[in-house]
Amino acid sequence: MTGAITVQSVLSQFLVTESLDSHRRKVCRRLIDCRTARMGGMEMQCDQCKVRTVHYYGCRDRHCPQCQGRASQQWCERQRRSLLPVPYFHLVFTLPHTLNGWVQVHPEVVYRRLFESVWNTLRQFGLRTKHLQGELGMTAVLHTWGQNLSRHVHVHCLIPGGVLTEAGEWHRAKHQYLFPVRALSRRFRGRMTSSLRSSARAGELSRLTEPETINSVLNDLMAKDWVVYARHCLNQAETVVDYLARYSHRIAISNGRLLAQKGERILFRYKDYREGGRQKTQQLGGVEFVRRFLMHILPKGFMRI
Repeated sequence: MTGAITVQSVLSQFLVTESLDSHRRKVCRRLIDCRTARMGGMEMQCDQCKVRTVHYYGCRDRHCPQCQGRASQQWCERQRRSLLPVPYFHLVFTLPHTLNGWVQVHPEVVYRRLFESVWNTLRQFGLRTKHLQGELGMTAVLHTWGQNLSRHVHVHCLIPGGVLTEAGEWHRAKHQYLFPVRALSRRFRGRMTSSLRSSARAGELSRLTEPETINSVLNDLMAKDWVVYARHCLNQAETVVDYLARYSHRIAISNGRLLAQKGERILFRYKDYREGGRQKTQQLGGVEFVRRFLMHILPKGFMRI
């Protein structure tokens, strides 16, 4: 079998629900039923030719690749209107892959601590950097995937290049970089590991049952460099907003990246950023494709923006 496929058709064919928790099961059911008779719809008839057409309702689930296009566009337009007439910076804070197992069992805790740690890091730099010393602004969006659908947890931050002082004055950043990336990385690393230790002591990481292992993992992470990316946007802040908007109301992969299905193999395109964003094609078994897609379903009620 070859031809056009969608995330919906892959889920319909390869999803195994027995091992899913109730939240993921409900999300998948909505995605499978989206724009089908099971969702209901409305029938319209032309007054002149009497031809009838049926339009089925969308699921409007935030994970659905074929829903909420309007919501995504509206979010993008709101963000564009709120951009200030100042330079912007695009920063990305990435969790080490060592923590992927923790994300698997306690996503709501790790994601919450990640947002807190990123904001704490940036806010402290804004307050304490000599030429700024004021309140920073930030729009942050959580991404949990890489181009090949693997788990790659990171937060994209769009930050205006300056701060608002207590006196209500605007202090503009004076350099082509907002803050030193290496110093940001170290602060972020320390804050995140400290937050996770606090979560462990508070019993929030209950599925991690060996305190010695928790301490060992965090100690090892403190000895490694963490990845923080920073780029001066110049006049490209709107481009970053457009990029973030693509996945503000869906996850992981769009139907446009799916190329074909050959038997039980799913073919899709991706960018290999290790080779300068070169376009490549990957094949995954249908079951594996679904498993990777399910990794990125967010905890119920969690706000990713």
